[in-house]
Amino acid sequence: MSTTKPYKLTYKPNNTTIEVDPGKIPYSETGNPGSVLEIALGSGIDIEHVCGGNIACSTCHVYVLEGLETCVAISTEEEEQLQNASGRQENSRLSCQCVPSGEKDVVVQIP
Repeated sequence: MSTTKPYKLTYKPNNTTIEVDPGKIPYSETGNPGSVLEIALGSGIDIEHVCGGNIACSTCHVYVLEGLETCVAISTEEEEQLQNASGRQENSRLSCQCVPSGEKDVVVQIP
C-alpha cells in the first residue's frame, strides 16, 4: 500500500499538522516513502531514528492515535523490533514503517 490521497498528518505533543501531498513523496530519504518518519523529517519534525529508518531498532516508535486502520499492515520485522520499544501499546508502530494510505487523517504521538 502507498499513499494515494492527500490527507492531514498531525504530530503530538507539538500539535504540528502536515498537509500530505502524495505527489511530493518522498519528503526525505529516511524510512519507507510516505512513512510517518519520512514525512516528519522532510517537514522539519524531529523523530529519533538511530538506524536511519532501516527497521533495525525501535527508536522511532510512535503511537497512532487516529487513522491506524489506514496504515500499511505491520510486518514480522517491525513486530520483532517493537518488542524492544519502551511503553509499547496496541497502537504502537515504528514510524519508519508506518505508511498511511490517505483514506483518513492520521494523528500520531511521539513518546
